[in-house]
Amino acid sequence: MQDIKALLDKEVSSRNSNCELSYDKPDPLLVASRYKDEYTILLCALFAYGNAKLIVKFLDSLDFSLLDESEEKIDKELEGFYYRFQNSEDVKKIFKTFRQMKQEDSLNNIFLKGYKKENSVLEGLDSVINKIHSVANYKSKGFTFLVSKPFKRDKQGNIKEIGTAPYKRWNMFLRWMVRNDELDLGLWREIDKKDLILPLDTHTFKVSQKLGLLKRKTYDLKSAIEITYKLKKFDMNDPIKYDFALYRIGQEKRI
Repeated sequence: MQDIKALLDKEVSSRNSNCELSYDKPDPLLVASRYKDEYTILLCALFAYGNAKLIVKFLDSLDFSLLDESEEKIDKELEGFYYRFQNSEDVKKIFKTFRQMKQEDSLNNIFLKGYKKENSVLEGLDSVINKIHSVANYKSKGFTFLVSKPFKRDKQGNIKEIGTAPYKRWNMFLRWMVRNDELDLGLWREIDKKDLILPLDTHTFKVSQKLGLLKRKTYDLKSAIEITYKLKKFDMNDPIKYDFALYRIGQEKRI
């Protein structure tokens, strides 16, 4: 495992540069990093699925200042906007929902209400996801896919890990907001980066298996937590610093 740690440490060091974020190496953080508004950054994360170039192209087309405009203007300006599973109504609804939430409270405060129970980022995310659905009061397949469903729980009320999606886009958002280096934004200061969970996608899933960081064959939340636990052996206080390196290694098919 020391060889793997040395490999990943080298990758982290070489990739910890804003040169990694460009139109030649598209990543949704390229767009998100232009903003300080947490609701705008979350929109960038939630739409970050599919082909990286198409994600960036779509995010570039959005006018995030609409979050501070009237619902009528949102409806007018976003008419005809769609992205993969989200139709125009879905896109307009998420903007109107975030507009209302932004007027009422900060995302950070909503997240902390859940997180502070047990220093659990999953409880924090569940708090935010439930709040979005409550404010939106709207259902469609595209909207539910975009926002995700609240976490499944067992009879004791604990969040289920097995059979639950990795919530990759949400954990990626937390990485952006909590970690602070040349890539990540570090705008949220009350969450400990040691509590973060790997934003598991198909690239990091396959690379982690090949590197021996993951023995499980199921792409779910438990796998994301298992890899995170292994990465804590490399850096107990900042295990998710390895995420971007793992992602790029997989994306570039270097392993």
